[in-house]
Amino acid sequence: MSLFVNADGGLTSAGYAGCLVVIALLLAAVFLGKGNDAGDRRMSSKKLAYCAMCLALAAVTSMLKVFEFPFGGSVTLCSMLFAVLPGWFFGARTGLLCGLIYGILQFVMGPYVMTPLQVLFDYVFAFMVMGVSGFFSRSKNGLIKGYVTAVFGRWIMATIAGLIWVSLGSTAWDGWAPLPYSMAYNGAYIGAEAVVTLVILSVPAVRTALAKVKKQAVN
Repeated sequence: MSLFVNADGGLTSAGYAGCLVVIALLLAAVFLGKGNDAGDRRMSSKKLAYCAMCLALAAVTSMLKVFEFPFGGSVTLCSMLFAVLPGWFFGARTGLLCGLIYGILQFVMGPYVMTPLQVLFDYVFAFMVMGVSGFFSRSKNGLIKGYVTAVFGRWIMATIAGLIWVSLGSTAWDGWAPLPYSMAYNGAYIGAEAVVTLVILSVPAVRTALAKVKKQAVN
């Protein structure tokens, strides 16, 4: 099909190599950027290590499916929570960069290419939006606010991706128009995981532990 994409919609060796180069460059951007969105100090190796740890945990837990819906979509082991942590720790700039890296990583782990626009909304924008948690990094109950906002953003991106899939020939549920179908389909698994995660975050011990990790990360 092309140098980077094969006839089945997957990546060629050059495609995988290209994605890994982009990930490496983005990680370098994280390392060489400002240490904090509100400050001017250089990014430290400690900060890079925390971001890499969060992305690794998000990637691993995204493969651990707690429940799969019969019509498609699954609830993972709180993978979206780990994806929003870099933003909550370090601010929106770092969060969006890490979200972009995570989106490309998800693409590498399970690539499927139909059109460039589909790839953008299925992978790049869908996970980059997890970084909006950084806008709440200094707010009271910022993790919960940031998580809910990020998940809502991901649902919007996934809904748009669903519309693209239908326009490319995928079929909606019988009797459903494309927009409500895509909203319901993506809202089911994204919303279910969000509810489970919010229940976990409602436990004081969990919030306290995450707050301690954040303190260690930023100090």
